[in-house]
Amino acid sequence: MQRFASSAALALAIAASSVSAQSATTFPEGVIASGTMGTTNPAQPTLGTTVNQTSDARLLTLNSVDDWCIFAPPENNTIGESEAIEVAWCTKARNNARVIPDGVITGVSFLKTDFYVQIFGYGDLTQLNIAPGDFGGELDPHGATGAGNPVGGNVTTNVTGADINIAEWMQFISYSQFCIRACTNANSSYSAASMCEHKLDEMGCTFVMPGNYGFNGTFETCDADVAYPPGWYPVVAGGTTSYSTFAQYFTGTYTDNSGATVSYTVGDTVTPSTVAFTPASSNCQTTATISNGLAVVTRSSSSGSSGSSNGSSGGSGSSSRTASGSSASSTGNAAVSFKSSTTYHDGVTLVALISGIAAIILLH
Repeated sequence: MQRFASSAALALAIAASSVSAQSATTFPEGVIASGTMGTTNPAQPTLGTTVNQTSDARLLTLNSVDDWCIFAPPENNTIGESEAIEVAWCTKARNNARVIPDGVITGVSFLKTDFYVQIFGYGDLTQLNIAPGDFGGELDPHGATGAGNPVGGNVTTNVTGADINIAEWMQFISYSQFCIRACTNANSSYSAASMCEHKLDEMGCTFVMPGNYGFNGTFETCDADVAYPPGWYPVVAGGTTSYSTFAQYFTGTYTDNSGATVSYTVGDTVTPSTVAFTPASSNCQTTATISNGLAVVTRSSSSGSSGSSNGSSGGSGSSSRTASGSSASSTGNAAVSFKSSTTYHDGVTLVALISGIAAIILLH
């Protein structure tokens, strides 16, 4: 793995340097969303909207350490049960969304890279209606039906110089931790879709978005190196770099057009023990607080039912995965372990058992 880590840093540095300067209106294919805003959302990201703690707006903005939003349930629930109807919760009054009460968030790392903007965060997210003890799941613009989880969800950012509507993004969230990435760039090696890969929902934040998770209690803004696309591993042979890819393993059934029940198996039987490369952060600046000063009432962190999601499938049929639920949370500030039953194996040799392409499209 050390050999791969060294080549990773070099390969990504070369890739980043090859990206030409872009105006706010010129981006590689696949970066800018081509559709319209969801029906619950304002036409564009807007700061200073009325505070509405029952809003169904689903427009996220990822601008800075103290100006961002995440998706969470409209009422107390697990992520697995509510993924299609999550709503926007923002640190400021914006986008007609709900406002995150002061004191809920205990640590944030806002990261800017050449290919994506990324936020890691800790807090009492039961205040955002996530059921206590729910280890959460993954949200993205695709979902089981292609309409997105949540349906009609949009993500914007201005880190490129102007507000842009992002085509590819992913968010993992539990009752105590979240991570979110919006992909802002692409080149011939790394597409926005691959940088925001959405089919690794059992793997959790530290695998899909590797980085420094030991920041709880701090609010920081950093530059960061670019990670490999989630699940990618470089293989160097004869001076040429190629990539092996990890596909999450699960089995299940779905109903085809004739009404018949079809079984499928998708993914790799061996799970990598680690990522190929953990990006470093640099030029970090800390902020004392991300308080908005708004009089938004918090609720008891013990209210609601406890429990965890049993997966995050939004389509018909069932699946049996290697983990007991999509996991976003860790057992400590360093975020080194996740609450799932996934078995990790040394090495990155992957034995592919991929089949049922229609099932992949259906369930993701």
